Amino acid sequence: MNAESFGFALAGAAVVVTGAGSGIGAALATRFAADGARVLVNDLDGDAARSVATRIGGEVFPADVADPAEVAALVRHARERFGRIDLFCANAGVPGTGGLDAPDETWEHAWRVNTMSHVYAARELLPDWLAAGRGRLLVTASAAGLLTLLGAAPYSVSKHGALAFAEWLRASYAHRGVVVQALCPQGVRTPMLEQGEGPGAALLAAGAVTPEQVAELVVAALADDRFLVLPHPEVATYYTRRAADPDRWLHGMNRVQRDLEGSADD
Repeated sequence: MNAESFGFALAGAAVVVTGAGSGIGAALATRFAADGARVLVNDLDGDAARSVATRIGGEVFPADVADPAEVAALVRHARERFGRIDLFCANAGVPGTGGLDAPDETWEHAWRVNTMSHVYAARELLPDWLAAGRGRLLVTASAAGLLTLLGAAPYSVSKHGALAFAEWLRASYAHRGVVVQALCPQGVRTPMLEQGEGPGAALLAAGAVTPEQVAELVVAALADDRFLVLPHPEVATYYTRRAADPDRWLHGMNRVQRDLEGSADD
C-alpha cells in the first residue's frame, strides 16, 4: 500500500527515524526509503545506524536521544541536510524490566529514553512546524502504554508517559497542522523482545509480528492520520475493556500474574 494514494506523499519527504539501527526503526527507515523518502537514520549504535543508512541510501546521525543537546543536534543536522523535516519517528526505546526491585538507574534510563526523548524532539520540531502549518510526529509508545506489561514496571510507566505526551500534543496542536500519531504494538520480533526478561516477554513472544509488518501498517496510518496505530488489532478490544470496567480488567491481569507465579486458584 502506498501512502501517496491517500494523500501523504512519502516520495521526496524528509524523514528522521530514531532507534533505526535495528528492529522497528530499521524497518520503518527501509520502507520509507523504498517509497522515495529521504531518510536520516539515527541510533545510539553508530555502526548499526551506518549499516542501515548505507543499505537504503540514507543519511546517518548517531546520537543519544536521552540527551536533549544531542536531540537538538540531530534535528539541526536533518534540517541542514534536507532543508526541512516532514516526519519525525521517535522510535528509540529501552526495555526497563523489573518491578519494585528495579534500581533507580533503570527507572531513570527508561524515563529519559522512552518518555523524555519525545519531549526533547517536540521542543526542537514544533516551532518550525507551527510556523509552516504542517508537520508529523510518530511516537512509538507500545501497547504497554495503553495497557501494561507484567514484570516490566519501568517500561510500562515510561510508555504510558510517552502515550500521554503524544495525546497532549495531538489535542493541543492538531488544528495548527501538526499530526501526532502513537504506534502501539504488542510483541514485535526485534532484539528488544529477544533479549527481554520476565513474564511479559514470554507472553508477547507468542503473538509477535515482524518489524516489516509494523512498517507496512505505519505507511497506511500515515495516510489516514489515525492517532492509534495498532499492529495487533486485539489491543483495541483490550483497551476498550480496560476503560469500560477497570476493576474487571485489573482482576484479569492479576489472574495472569498469578498464573505466571503458579499461585492462581484452581
